[in-house]
Amino acid sequence: MAVAVIRLGRRKILVQELAAVEGLARVDTVCLDKTGTLTQGGIDLERIEYVGTMPEHDARTALAAFAASDPNPNPTQQAVADALPPPEEPWPVASSVPFSSVRKWSSVTFAPDPGYTFVFGAPDVILAGYPIDDPVRHRSQELAATGRRVLLFARAPSPPVGETLPDGLEPVALLSLNEQLRPDARETLAFFRDQDVAIKVISGDNPVTVAAVAREVGVPNAETGVDARELATDSEALADQLERNAVFGRVQPQQKQSMVKALQSRSHTVAMTGDGVNDVLALKDADIGVAMGSGSPASRAVAQLVLLDGRYTSLPLAVAEGRRVIANIERVATLFLAKNAYAATLAVLSFIAAVEFPFLPRHLTLVNAVTIGIPGFFLSLAPAAERAQTGFVRRVMFRSVPAGAITGLAVFAVFAVTLGNLSLEVTDETKQAASSVAVAALLAIGLFIVYLVARPMTKPRLMLLSSLAALAALAFVVPPVREYFALDLPNDLNEFEGLLVIPPAVVALELAWRWTNRWIEGRANVGPLNPDEWERSSRVGLNDG
Repeated sequence: MAVAVIRLGRRKILVQELAAVEGLARVDTVCLDKTGTLTQGGIDLERIEYVGTMPEHDARTALAAFAASDPNPNPTQQAVADALPPPEEPWPVASSVPFSSVRKWSSVTFAPDPGYTFVFGAPDVILAGYPIDDPVRHRSQELAATGRRVLLFARAPSPPVGETLPDGLEPVALLSLNEQLRPDARETLAFFRDQDVAIKVISGDNPVTVAAVAREVGVPNAETGVDARELATDSEALADQLERNAVFGRVQPQQKQSMVKALQSRSHTVAMTGDGVNDVLALKDADIGVAMGSGSPASRAVAQLVLLDGRYTSLPLAVAEGRRVIANIERVATLFLAKNAYAATLAVLSFIAAVEFPFLPRHLTLVNAVTIGIPGFFLSLAPAAERAQTGFVRRVMFRSVPAGAITGLAVFAVFAVTLGNLSLEVTDETKQAASSVAVAALLAIGLFIVYLVARPMTKPRLMLLSSLAALAALAFVVPPVREYFALDLPNDLNEFEGLLVIPPAVVALELAWRWTNRWIEGRANVGPLNPDEWERSSRVGLNDG
């Protein structure tokens, strides 16, 4: 886990809680915003359609004055200000209502000369009182379906009262703003799709716009977007809607927390991204909260991960790193517990048969180094992409205990048969020879367990296994090493017939392993792991270690 934190830190991902590494391995649902995730975040004013009775020149001047009225404009207002030069004489502002993600609109009331209140925001919110078939509402939906962000500029004869829209609103212009798609968005989503991670796009924009963008970058099940104002308030019904749909627009900040809880109620492990104060509750309740490095201090404080460079494309790296750590912990744990299981089996059989334990401590030093220590070190840092499932202890026990028991039985049989063939009387010489044959058997079967644990095999893993086999053979061939480890093999080939136990033991291990994996997959209700998963994930630079 410490190595994972260092690796992620080099990728500009700050891990604020060590346990987050394990959480990343279990993530099966990622909630993303559209802006900054699927799109670049920059906004350009693409076109203006004048739809009201206000003359075009006057409407354009009013829109420019509105955009220039705020000394600290938001990105949308700044895009309008960049496209339209301000009036030569600034219009005096009498009052204003700043933009809010809850209201979805802002307003500016200018002084009596030239007068009027102008409102700028989401067309479906500003025109909520208009008929469904209103031409302006219909046109705004048409533009939104192209994936553009569409905003309405309207005027009213009186200012708003508090946070309530003023009466007598008249549409003036529809603005289409273009957000460039992130060039790596398609690859990022392809990684999640290949890794069986569900994607939920949650945005405050028009659901039609969000769905169009999501379809373009390959978000599954993005045919239509759901208006979050129509979502159920009941947790069970909300969970059903979240399971069926992938794109949600007009989402209020407080709804994000409810959506996270609803997904968790269906046993999903949720990663939630956010950068504002309004996202704090959702980030805190999510299994993995992901904040932007440029976000608010509050969001960074509650998040488990902080993307220091603000790139959502770092998320696949983080998820893959978490999966690598947990999958490898499971592999190494299986190796160690298999050793405990066969050592216990040998001890029990030796007691029952009233013979000395087959091995000297130095024998076990060799066996443990070749079949556990060295492979465990390399496998703990190897690439892996399987998603972690619940039941870690159960899986490890169901793999290691049968493997250890089969190994213990087979090795004791080799020892007993060899000892019986050597002499009717047990002496130090015959026991050492029988122990040496048993060491060879234990090394062979132990390396097969390493093979089972390391699957699916890759070239580096095949090289590791071959090197371990060569190292084991050298221990019997090099005289000083053979003498140090007290390995004295018999001279007569007939005394090696105990090794015939190895093939049946290998077959039994393979069958037990396959049965265990099939049982585990059935309990987890997931399909078999795809051996090519990691190769596909290398497209986003994950297989560099």
